[in-house]
Amino acid sequence: MTDHLTEYRATGPSFREGEVIERIENFRRRRPRLRDSHVTLAHGAGGKASAALVDAVFVEAFRNPRLESLADGAVLALPDGQRLAMSTDSFVVQPLRFPGGSIGKLAVHGTLNDLAMVGAVPSWLSAAFVLEEGFSVDELSAIVAEMAEAAAEAGVEIVTGDTKVVPRGAADGMYVTTTGVGLIPAGRELGPQLVKPGDVVLISGSIGDHGMAVMLARGDLAIEADIASDTAAVTGMVEAVLAAAPATRWLRDPTRGGVGTVCNELAQATGLAVVLDEDCLPIRPEVAGACEMLGIDPLYVANEGKFIAVVDRAEADAALAALRAHPLGAQAAAIGQITAEPAATVVVRTGFGGTRIVDMLVGDPLPRIC
Repeated sequence: MTDHLTEYRATGPSFREGEVIERIENFRRRRPRLRDSHVTLAHGAGGKASAALVDAVFVEAFRNPRLESLADGAVLALPDGQRLAMSTDSFVVQPLRFPGGSIGKLAVHGTLNDLAMVGAVPSWLSAAFVLEEGFSVDELSAIVAEMAEAAAEAGVEIVTGDTKVVPRGAADGMYVTTTGVGLIPAGRELGPQLVKPGDVVLISGSIGDHGMAVMLARGDLAIEADIASDTAAVTGMVEAVLAAAPATRWLRDPTRGGVGTVCNELAQATGLAVVLDEDCLPIRPEVAGACEMLGIDPLYVANEGKFIAVVDRAEADAALAALRAHPLGAQAAAIGQITAEPAATVVVRTGFGGTRIVDMLVGDPLPRIC
């Protein structure tokens, strides 16, 4: 892999050193602050507004070391020395069905994937349902059957749950919340504190499939494209990567806010730079075309069956080969590297030889996609 940082510094007219350094310093000093008096859709989008709400309201109220890491799941130590992971997520996607998936499949896959991102092997799920008065029992049964099938395919059991019914018009059909628990194998450590300059950034497959599939399924846009959601459980791919590259540093699934937001979270947590190569980003032509028509950067579009891995450079080829050998990882790619500078920011090397900074969005151009 070429030295993207050297190329970045030598880019020429597209690189204004003083301007970029000033932006980086401001970025490092400034944590999002909650200035809103009421909740908006932006607060649920995974960007700056979400971070401000979580930090000012939830972290402030519930503060403890396990919560403050803001990882995909909490890592909890048992008295006998074993470690388990616990994660919870609510799903409010609209429409309830979309090409490639449904709210039921998404509710299972989303929580299982969050557990996998902290190194856990998922074992159990709970499922809670908020149902709108008048919702079809046949439709409910079909979605629950899809959840059961998704859980069985992933080798986990749904062991407890809850059901609530609210008046007609109060729940948009149904909402689902799933909580998962899994065990972390002994000796397995993952986290931003392990990431180092020179590490390689991998992605397990194509970018933006889920977000665009849901957006087009809403029928609000005069766009037709053969795009299906990538919703899937990624545990098998994660285990393959960790077996091939045991020094893997960090994992994250780029759901709300997409690859751009997740990379910004990593840059903030480490103080390092994430330098991406635009030509290496695996984006299906249909997704790229739809994003271009809508004026949306694919880096900010949600995924539900992909993950980013930061791996030791010496193990990068083995990790990539392991991903590509998995049925879900045929389009896996090395998309960039970690560098010391420019500190705490995300940079994309463009196909035209220039560079651009990828900031974290305030909100999300595609609300209600999970």
